[in-house]
Amino acid sequence: MLSKTADVIAAALHSRIDAGEFTSGRLPAERSLSEQYSTTRITLREALGSLEAQGVIYRELRRGWFLAPPRLVYNPLHHSHFHAMAAQQGRIASTEVIEARKAPVQSSVAHQLQLAEGDEVYLIRRLRRIDGRAVLYVEHYLNPHYFPGLLDEDLTRSLTDLYNHRYGIRYGGARFTILPGPLPAHAAPALNVASGTPGLLITRTNRDQHKRVIDCDCEYWRYDALCVDVDV
Repeated sequence: MLSKTADVIAAALHSRIDAGEFTSGRLPAERSLSEQYSTTRITLREALGSLEAQGVIYRELRRGWFLAPPRLVYNPLHHSHFHAMAAQQGRIASTEVIEARKAPVQSSVAHQLQLAEGDEVYLIRRLRRIDGRAVLYVEHYLNPHYFPGLLDEDLTRSLTDLYNHRYGIRYGGARFTILPGPLPAHAAPALNVASGTPGLLITRTNRDQHKRVIDCDCEYWRYDALCVDVDV
């Protein structure tokens, strides 16, 4: 529960944001805000944390506080890839490949892919941005039997399109697990947040048009960047 002072500061900041005061999209430094409201950094951070929880602002490690853009709407039932999904909502998506290699699969993912622990898979780690903001760190595990030579391709592009155009493989179904929790140490820095910051882990196991399990994605989202909306 917010202290009375933090609640007043949060309401005042919210009013200033609604009035369009911070045209740069960035809030003043915490020291400056503390002085403006004649309060301690602890109380100020309590107020900022309240606005963050409401999705009004967000924080980036060592960079400060920013006005939160609209959340990306994600419908797991639609087989639309990340770039197309962003474009449909008037947003600009980009993808950076962090790593792409062959690797032995661990037991949890092996079960999803119907492989034995230690079998070789393609492991692709990518960072995905919306309007320049890092929102998604994803690990793709692919059964290499279905995708020979895939690691030589441009992996900044949509894997959905690559599967279809090069291999004639289309998604035919998927299983989703959505689990809120702290972002792990290997994903948080790429998303410009501290390890343990709240996030969403979406695990998606994909089948192709022939019902074969072809890959498994582990998606680590900033919780303030995504809205899961399912229309059935």
